[in-house]
Amino acid sequence: MYAIVEIAGQQFKVEKDQKVFVNRLEGKEGSKVTFDNILLLDNAGKIALGDPSLKGASVEAKILKHLKDDKVIVFKKKRRKGYKVKNGHRQLLTEIMIENILEKSKKTQTKAKEEVKISETKTVASKTEKAPAKKTAVKKPVAKKPAAKKVVAKKTVKKA
Repeated sequence: MYAIVEIAGQQFKVEKDQKVFVNRLEGKEGSKVTFDNILLLDNAGKIALGDPSLKGASVEAKILKHLKDDKVIVFKKKRRKGYKVKNGHRQLLTEIMIENILEKSKKTQTKAKEEVKISETKTVASKTEKAPAKKTAVKKPVAKKPAAKKVVAKKTVKKA
């Protein structure tokens, strides 16, 4: 069983008892975290695809430790200009251990069924109780009149 989960803005394919390095999460080492944004769930060939995420499904994980990634060197240079800049960066990471992948629980399934029944009764009631349509006068746009032609006075010069 595996799931595709969005954690801290990135998508990960996770399985039970797997260690994953993710961007720094809030929480202390040893605390448990749940992720509800499940995009895809595969349970022995039965695939559940979210639209955009699955409701009721979640992934439980435990924070193992906070650490920094390896240094990445950023070097900028413009040739023939004497411009050189060298910087380094270490990304803050959290190592988590996936403890459990939960599908839709029975409570959420019963609530979902109740919501469907309630929404169906509302749609049936709204179809039977139609309010009379209001008739409104439609105003036609006024046609524009053509612009008046400009008359240019010509000066006549008499030659003697």
